[in-house]
Amino acid sequence: MKVIAQRLTLGLAALLVAPTAGLASEDIADQYPQSELYSKPVEVIPHVFSAIGATAPPTYENAGHNNNLSFIVTSEGVVVINAGASDALAAAVHQEIRNVTDQPVVLVINENGQGHAMLGNGYWRDQGVDVLAHVDATAEVRENGDFILQRMQAYNKDRAGQTRIEPANLSFEDRYDLALGGVEIQVLHLGPAHDPGDTQVWLPQWGMMIAGDIAFHERMLPIFEHTCTSCWIDTWQERFEAYAPTYVIPGHGHPTNMDQVRRYTLDYLLDLRGKIGTHIEEGGDLASAYYVDQSRWEGLDTFEELATKNAGRVFEEMEWE
Repeated sequence: MKVIAQRLTLGLAALLVAPTAGLASEDIADQYPQSELYSKPVEVIPHVFSAIGATAPPTYENAGHNNNLSFIVTSEGVVVINAGASDALAAAVHQEIRNVTDQPVVLVINENGQGHAMLGNGYWRDQGVDVLAHVDATAEVRENGDFILQRMQAYNKDRAGQTRIEPANLSFEDRYDLALGGVEIQVLHLGPAHDPGDTQVWLPQWGMMIAGDIAFHERMLPIFEHTCTSCWIDTWQERFEAYAPTYVIPGHGHPTNMDQVRRYTLDYLLDLRGKIGTHIEEGGDLASAYYVDQSRWEGLDTFEELATKNAGRVFEEMEWE
């Protein structure tokens, strides 16, 4: 236990202060060229690993590894969070797990129904591994999976391999609990946030939240047509905050702490909604709403791709509130 404590103190001291929005860069080249992965998995805290994806959009160069692919190692098996954006990425994660432990993978969890969370499901099912997702994420895969696959094939070309659509074979609604090798793992759906079926994985004995796409900090969060930003704020304030995790692995970007993800997720949503609300009160229209001042957030990766889109979608949401 003393060794574990020392590793936590030394490892997290660097981890929680080093990666900030100012240092993040969506232009950093592949950090692990010998692998399909964008970066080699790091041990965030003892027994919890994450391969940190690019903060850029998915491309051929990053093989679609632009999210975090995490796994928890226990004495009775391994739990993987996110299947990966292709069979090849899933296989690459599996090889990294084999490099760390002889324990088998016993469960894969999809953090939502997006491609980088679930397109590797077919690989894991072929290994005989159960895949778990929230019912809304599974519905998203069944409804839009073919389109999601085609979009991945378009950017990934030959790297797409034999990837297929394979919905999760296990589902849950509010919470799914398991205990494995003395580790309590709570799979949560705290409420509406970024995407249908957003899922968080809470490890209470270690104070670790593998938060998925409820939390962002190095890249600007995307607001989709179906995203309810007021619901996201409510979910955060009424449920997510109550867990008060010490360590947070977000859906994208380096592991960090609650202060950082609160600043770049909750504060951003509140700021944008406040400015759009003022814009509407002053009689502003959609065309000019795209250009409300978001300069406070311009240091975030994907700012140029997302800022105006986010503003327009929040205007469309708030116009009828």
